[in-house]
Amino acid sequence: MSTAGTPVDSKTWILGTGRRKESVARVFLRPGSGKFTVNHRSVENYFPNHAWKHDAMEPLKFTSLAEQVDVVVTANGGGVGGQAGAVRMGLSRAIARFNPELRPSLRKNGFLTRDSRMKERKKYGQKGARKRFQFTKR
Repeated sequence: MSTAGTPVDSKTWILGTGRRKESVARVFLRPGSGKFTVNHRSVENYFPNHAWKHDAMEPLKFTSLAEQVDVVVTANGGGVGGQAGAVRMGLSRAIARFNPELRPSLRKNGFLTRDSRMKERKKYGQKGARKRFQFTKR
């Protein structure tokens, strides 16, 4: 693992963990040629929806590191949309450790802020979190 004071070489993987809803993504980053894989598949293959792919790759495009680093992601839990958000968060954290000068701009643009919205729990005496059972007057 690389810390802020030590230089990053091409053999060192930098870890960033991202979470979104029920999804967790462990993002490994190192200097390279721009290879991006998610669960042993290409990012285009894993996130077929353009919005999901854009979400996952946004920190790389924002910092213009897309062609300078290799990214390997293991994502599990939740759905594909939640996993895309988790990858975005983990990638942002890894980039902040990779190059500490980029941290203020990542923070300012909301890449390092955890989206805390979760599914609301079902309540007893109700059909769901908000929906009630049908009420009959007579």
